[in-house]
Amino acid sequence: MDSFETPDIQEVPLQSSLFRSRVQNFLERNGLRYEALDLYYTVQGADGEILAGAGLSGDVIKCVAVDSGERASGLTLPLISRVVSEAASRGLAALKVFTKPEYEPVFESLGFHAIARAPLALLMENGRGLEEYCERLRSFRVSGTCGVAIINANPFTLGHKYLLDTASARVDRLFVIPVGEEGQQFSYAERRQMIAAAAPEGVQVLDASAYQISSATFPSYFIKDLSEVSETQMRLDLDLFGRHIAPALGVLVRFIGSEPLDALTDSYNALMRKILPQYGVSVMEIPRLEAAGGPVSASRVRNALNTGRFGTAAALTPSTSHPVLLSQLAFRALQTELETPMKPGLVGPGSNGAHSDMSLGLMHKGLCSIRPFLAGMAAAPTARDLTRLGLDAEESMLAATGGVNTHRGAIYALGLALNAAFKIMSGPEALQSQLRQIAREQSAGCELCFTPHGKDAPQLDESNGSAAVRKYGVKGARQMAMDGYSALFEDWLPFYRSLAADSWRLQKTLLRIMSTLDDTCIIHRVGYERAQGVKREAAVLLESFSPEGLEELCSRYAGQRISPGGAADMLALTVFIESILN
Repeated sequence: MDSFETPDIQEVPLQSSLFRSRVQNFLERNGLRYEALDLYYTVQGADGEILAGAGLSGDVIKCVAVDSGERASGLTLPLISRVVSEAASRGLAALKVFTKPEYEPVFESLGFHAIARAPLALLMENGRGLEEYCERLRSFRVSGTCGVAIINANPFTLGHKYLLDTASARVDRLFVIPVGEEGQQFSYAERRQMIAAAAPEGVQVLDASAYQISSATFPSYFIKDLSEVSETQMRLDLDLFGRHIAPALGVLVRFIGSEPLDALTDSYNALMRKILPQYGVSVMEIPRLEAAGGPVSASRVRNALNTGRFGTAAALTPSTSHPVLLSQLAFRALQTELETPMKPGLVGPGSNGAHSDMSLGLMHKGLCSIRPFLAGMAAAPTARDLTRLGLDAEESMLAATGGVNTHRGAIYALGLALNAAFKIMSGPEALQSQLRQIAREQSAGCELCFTPHGKDAPQLDESNGSAAVRKYGVKGARQMAMDGYSALFEDWLPFYRSLAADSWRLQKTLLRIMSTLDDTCIIHRVGYERAQGVKREAAVLLESFSPEGLEELCSRYAGQRISPGGAADMLALTVFIESILN
């Protein structure tokens, strides 16, 4: 055992795979599992071996361990003090820690107190976070019998709606608390939006909190056996709920859906029925709704979306969820186009194409900045509402990219398509007709008219694209929309579908679009005559396609400043339309 009067505490550079491996080995040696961390502090021996360590992830202290031979050396207190000090310097005054019961005295000496207990672990915090949260919950209390349902809704399905409809009929007031964990297919904001849109009248949808324990914050690292991890997490969650959240809300009933598909959730339900009555909370299980030959579940909906079967996903969800489902498909279509490599003149993985002001990272920023507006564009009731959301999305994009136009044309095209798809989803002919109608209504709207050329163009004919339309008689983005994107439905979409098994499907479809589209982006950059040459070159390469030929065209167009931005938007639109017609 080494002697440490004043231990030398060092931060380990976790970005280094070598040092990260050393931390992992140290934790495994002490019966713990490594989790993602923002930082990790250690005390090391003379030979560089880690003897003790503690880390921070967000506002949660994690991965606290001391080698067995050093546990009498008093290393835990200075290590945790260092982590707390560093957290304070980052503006994190209130911290949480999930730890083994034997570390409770150490954390108590640093001002932490336990807020939930289980036989193998406890949850502690050093601020008034839980107390303040419960004060907010008490403001929602009402007289009569109150119940609660805590749901993830990733996404919100007809099964969730059935649960809430049934539960709300059995109590005077039903509270719904969404799970706040991010990193799922649908964001917390999207999930809460879907819940609030479909909740029966009188149901109170509350905000998520850090006190609904989830895999995002629960440190399963300190228990080796995964079955113990699961039960410990459940017990902490239920102790926290029964001891603090239920009394604050005045809840006497917790509603759950039966779980025939997931063994872990079924075990959680069983443990809930066993534990919560000890806190005066009864558990009422609602049988799972069945449809289309099986239980309705969020996983069925996600699988349908991920395999391009929007019709199946729509049949399992209320119409209030459809704008969010459509927005995800639109976002994925834009992401698919962006992340496709070897696109002549365009930004993609490994190349900025013909652009000196754009990169893949900047394009991602622009794309993510418009995502929050897509569901609203789908559900916009009027052309004016669609216009306003389009302008807001454009403003958000320009703010995120420092003024670089990464997705203005995509906002226009996908915004129209989203709105049309939400209003009518009965086949390509009806969808095309609806697109024409919306584009014409939107075009005749007002002086704020959201255009593919942006709000900074005082009049449509002052934009670069419209100058090409006026001078050469080609169809611009607006004219294509008002025509219901006839080329897409009659040519590009059938071509794209015919290549379902082709690994070069996206690149070939892009070439098909380039060979037939009068791309005003290209015309503006290199002129009308050269743009016609681009159409011919794309057709020739498509006729005798080879990866080598595509690579040569990418290199040549990058040097010649040829960027088929209009074709890129149409590729994303084609991918989106294909995904919603299945």
